Order: sequence, then C-alpha cells, then structure tokens
Amino acid sequence: MFLFVSDPRVKGWLLLENYTPTFIFSVLYLLIVWLGPKYMRNKQPFSCRGILVVYNLGLTLLSLYMFYELVTGVWEGGYNFFCQDTHSGGEADMKIIRVLWWYYFSKLIEFMDTFFFILRKNNHQITVLHVYHHATMLNIWWFVMNWVPCGHSYFGATLNSFIHVLMYSYYGLSAVPAMRPYLWWKKYITQGQLTQFVLTIFQTSCGVVWPCAFPQGWLYFQISYMISLIILFTNFYIQTYNKKASSRRKEYQNGSTATVNGYTNSFSSLENNVKQRKQRKD
Repeated sequence: MFLFVSDPRVKGWLLLENYTPTFIFSVLYLLIVWLGPKYMRNKQPFSCRGILVVYNLGLTLLSLYMFYELVTGVWEGGYNFFCQDTHSGGEADMKIIRVLWWYYFSKLIEFMDTFFFILRKNNHQITVLHVYHHATMLNIWWFVMNWVPCGHSYFGATLNSFIHVLMYSYYGLSAVPAMRPYLWWKKYITQGQLTQFVLTIFQTSCGVVWPCAFPQGWLYFQISYMISLIILFTNFYIQTYNKKASSRRKEYQNGSTATVNGYTNSFSSLENNVKQRKQRKD
C-alpha cells in the first residue's frame, strides 16, 4: 500500500499523504513537455526576463536556506558520515525532515525551468537529461519523504542545495544583460554537479560497507540513480565543452549564448531573431 504515509512523523503533511498528486503533477509535466512546443510552434517567443530574475533569485535563496538548515541539523544531531539511521538524531531528525520536505517541494517548483524553455522557444534545451532529471526527482523524493525522511538521506540533498545556490544565482544574473560579461563559472557548475554525484555515491557506499539501521535497499537505489546521472551529465559535458568547444568560443565572443547543464541564456539570440524577422519584412 505505497499510496499511504509510512513514516508517522510526516503524517498529514502537504502532498505526502497520498502519492496520487505527485504522480498527476509528473504526468502533467510530461504532457506539457510534449504539447508545449507544439502550441508555441507558430507563436512568438516570450522574453520572461523580469520573471526569470525573480524566479531564479527565489530558488537561490530557498537553496541557501536548505543548505544552511541541513548542515546545522546534521551538526546538532551528531550525524555519522558513514551511516546514519532515521531515528537516533532526536529533535535534529525533525529539523532535517522539515527541510527535506522543502527540498521535495522545490522539485515541483523546478518544473518551471522547463516551462520557461517552452515559452522562450528554447526547445533544444529540453533534452533527455533535462526531462529525466526533473521528472524523476519529484517522484523519488516523495518516496524518500515517506520512508527515509532523515538519516542517511541528508547528504545528496545537502550537496545539491549548495550546487543550486551557484546554479540559480548564475541563471538569475545571466538574465541581466549587463551582468553576462562577468559570468565565468558556467563550466564549473557542471563539474560541480558531477563531483556531487561521485561524492554521493561514495557516502552512500559507506552505508553499504558499514551498515546501520538505514534500509539497504534505498542505498542501492541511490547508487544506481547517481550512476545514471553521471552517465547523462558526462555525455552533456563532452558534447557541450569538448566536441563543440570551437563553435562555443565564437558564440561567447559574439555574446549570443551562455550554456550550463543544458540551459542556455538566449535573450541575445532572441533579440537577434526579432531583428532578422524585421529585416526580412523590409
């Protein structure tokens, strides 16, 4: 009966009582990914510049809050790096659970990443990596919150929150044209994400080698999922920063593109497209 809450500490919490809402949100997301570009095919792209600044600033602050709360919660609970069960941290466990609920909920908010791509007609950015990562994380974390909402689950979320501080601050700043010449950490964000996955595999493997009361099945699942992300992100990194290095340099020099983790800042290219349309009409 996986549709019902398993951990009594999250009983009655928003979206956790039943899996159905999370499943419906995921199906709607995939439908929008499929139908959205078709709907926008003959329409002008939206800039979304102002709302993107606010949206990315909000996610940056939320990620910073989650990172701080997770780090302090782990410290207060005396969490064991090698393996931590879900019931021995006392009040710190509840602090971790509350923060990880926000982490789960943030995965729903992040569906907007894809919707902005659709509205701006940046369909080339809606890659297998992008859709796979966004669609799976919300569902995975529903199950995490219901069965293992603290303990060893904290590590990946902590690292990911830190990476998202860097990532969404970059997106927000890149939405401001005057800031783009000063943004130099695009490539390093993807490197940071790959490092995050490797470190998560290492820390998760510690729980396998030196087990505690944390369910082993979750550890094996997390290792498998991290491997899938490493494969996809490595392929993206090679395609973006190795094979296309020369063409990317030209685009950077022209100020037309800023790419990171499958995301492109295409405000300049949008403006160029508008100018070209005007020229053709003349």
